[in-house]
Amino acid sequence: MIPRRGLLAAPLLVAPVLAVTPLRAQEPLLAALRGGGVTAYMRHAITDRSQGDSGRLDDRAGQRNLSPAGIAQAEALGQAWRRLALPLGDVLASPVFRARETAELAFGRDAVRVEPFLTADDYTPDPALLARNIAATRARLARAPAHGNDVLVGHIVPLGMILGRSLGQAEFPEGSLALFRPAAGFLGILPAEAVIGA
Repeated sequence: MIPRRGLLAAPLLVAPVLAVTPLRAQEPLLAALRGGGVTAYMRHAITDRSQGDSGRLDDRAGQRNLSPAGIAQAEALGQAWRRLALPLGDVLASPVFRARETAELAFGRDAVRVEPFLTADDYTPDPALLARNIAATRARLARAPAHGNDVLVGHIVPLGMILGRSLGQAEFPEGSLALFRPAAGFLGILPAEAVIGA
């Protein structure tokens, strides 16, 4: 297990992370996406929990991959993004297959750039490399998109490390988006269903 202390020294925000944003607060988050200038840290879509992770990036069979429900969720998120005319900037994805595939299904393979700094913690056994990845993700979340909304497709534990606390499955379910605006920091968490059903 990789020690997490020391990686949390510079949390991106000062506000506490709350559970999934209540329904009454989801509309302002959707409005923020409609307006652009937001960076969305999206957790990969629903996975097949019967599969384990080998820790080998090039081994799809040794990874927890998207389930059929996850494939449908990623496609529905992309369809909703287009239907709602949410402006889209850069789309970056972890090289772990479940994150990369989520991004490609939602936004199209040509729109996605795979970025090693978004790699899941359990695929980054070197604590120094993990610290660099967390720092790079933190910096990317603090940077204003050049246009539209940037989307970073990654994993739950690295985001928790950036925010300075553990995130539970109920707080940041698969397919959810944690929204950030550089001037304001963390805005809240939108579950996938809030985007799909908007």
